[in-house]
Amino acid sequence: MKLAIVVPGGMDRTGEYRVIPVFLALIARLARHHEVHVFVLHQEPLPATWSLLGATVHNIGNGWTRLRAIAALRAEHRVAPFAVIQAIFSGSCSLIAVAAAKLLRLPSLVHIAGGELVALHAIDYGGRRRWKGRLREAVVLRATDAVSAASAPIVDTLALLGIPARRIPLGVDLTAWPPLAPRRRAAPRARLMHVASLNQVKDQTTLLRALAALRDAGVDFAMDIVGVDTLQGRMHGLALQLGLEAHVRFLGFRTQRELRPLIAAADLLVMSSVHEAGPLVLLEAAVAGVPTVGTAVGHIAEWSPSAAIAVEVGDWVGLAAAIQRVLVDEALRCRLAEAAQHRALAEDADYTARTFEALYRELLARRGGSA
Repeated sequence: MKLAIVVPGGMDRTGEYRVIPVFLALIARLARHHEVHVFVLHQEPLPATWSLLGATVHNIGNGWTRLRAIAALRAEHRVAPFAVIQAIFSGSCSLIAVAAAKLLRLPSLVHIAGGELVALHAIDYGGRRRWKGRLREAVVLRATDAVSAASAPIVDTLALLGIPARRIPLGVDLTAWPPLAPRRRAAPRARLMHVASLNQVKDQTTLLRALAALRDAGVDFAMDIVGVDTLQGRMHGLALQLGLEAHVRFLGFRTQRELRPLIAAADLLVMSSVHEAGPLVLLEAAVAGVPTVGTAVGHIAEWSPSAAIAVEVGDWVGLAAAIQRVLVDEALRCRLAEAAQHRALAEDADYTARTFEALYRELLARRGGSA
């Protein structure tokens, strides 16, 4: 099959910086058996083309991006026809993919991977905050041939909107993240980990307030926070204000190669997001034998209580209590780690690629086409 995949970014030519690891894992696996063309909207400001992991990446660049992306899809289709066009993320990606597919009379798929379905006005986040976004999603998600999403809560949200969807997690590349057996804590001081860009969606304010409560409860811990700071130092300031300088380190951006040993050395991953379709780091931590406590979003919500512990969004008191509960009950922590790893290994990057390939073939069969 010749496949077209439309993504917003995450496909840098270095393959290491400014990338989305699950995108790379999926593209690499599809490219083993198919001709894959990735149309990335804003990786670089100017149009360009490069090869990455066996696929051809077409960077659209700034200025009239949607129209030029549709034109680029049509031009590559004239070289040799695509079988299907897929968008990973809705919004502009799905609009481009579905419009091009309609023009070329091809099947299309849309995978919901972020905040396309939410309207969080307090932090100015989500694809449904304005009427244009709501209208676009209503039209595009009903015009496409199939909709998928990474986790059950997103599938449930789509069902409430009257849109049937399939759950297809974006799994971990086990060649990049070799599984590590869950293990007992090695030291009295708990090693905690948080991996996310510092922004309002990831809600590190709740995280830091939970850590202050944890310290006040007499729990001995050290927290490493990995992620790009988009809040101009506000979280560093809050950590100082809360007196957490002896407990928290802000490590900034880390590549996947640098992140792996940090997660492997942790006892617990802690997430505080107000919204997630995933998050991927929960899956990576699970593969590394590390369980997760976090807010009830995405995989954390669907895995709780057997393979993760979830609390209400914004509940820093509950988050602190949940962390303490897991840290004082080593048998519970190990059970969570084992159950989480079982789930993550069953739905790894190979599973994701196979599931999408089966969906492509199903859509082609519906139209009487061939793979």
